[in-house]
Amino acid sequence: MKQDGEVDALVRQRIRGLRVARGWSLDELAARSFLSPSTLSRIETGHRRIALDQLTPIARALGTTLDQLVESGTDDDVVIRPHRDEERGVTTWLLTRHGAPAGMTVAKLRVTRPVPAELRVHPGRDWFTVLSGTVVLRLGERTILVRTGEAAEFSTMVPHAFGAHGGPAEILCILDHEGERSHLGPQRPPAGTG
Repeated sequence: MKQDGEVDALVRQRIRGLRVARGWSLDELAARSFLSPSTLSRIETGHRRIALDQLTPIARALGTTLDQLVESGTDDDVVIRPHRDEERGVTTWLLTRHGAPAGMTVAKLRVTRPVPAELRVHPGRDWFTVLSGTVVLRLGERTILVRTGEAAEFSTMVPHAFGAHGGPAEILCILDHEGERSHLGPQRPPAGTG
């Protein structure tokens, strides 16, 4: 029961915080969510239980989703721990939550191995920007050096591989659904290894 009360208080705090951040009065949010200002006031202050049929229009008016309003406020997903694959020379920080609806996966990689000899192909597109160091990107017959502050975006239907050049490199990469399956799937190595 206490846990329900904590979630309830967190939702109330989020509603008020989003309203204030937009510079809206209770009257403005009420007009946008088709609820009365007094109902919203009682919801924000905890003097009224929040009903689902009220929460949906409030979330819509605030430009958020029900999931975001009610998601847990615990620290379980605050710290992102790296996955180290020393044998392959890649450390991965998966920055997108598992099952994120956007269809894109964001990961930070620290690459210490040279570019692999084997080039791979999979449907989709990959994008990365180099945070530090230099990355060797092999695309078919081409070899491209991508330096700190530069980015690369390419069709993954072109045979490709990348690795560190002259020392470790750190990159931030965005993978579409196919790239995520190929690079992060259970049968495949972590992102950036192919």
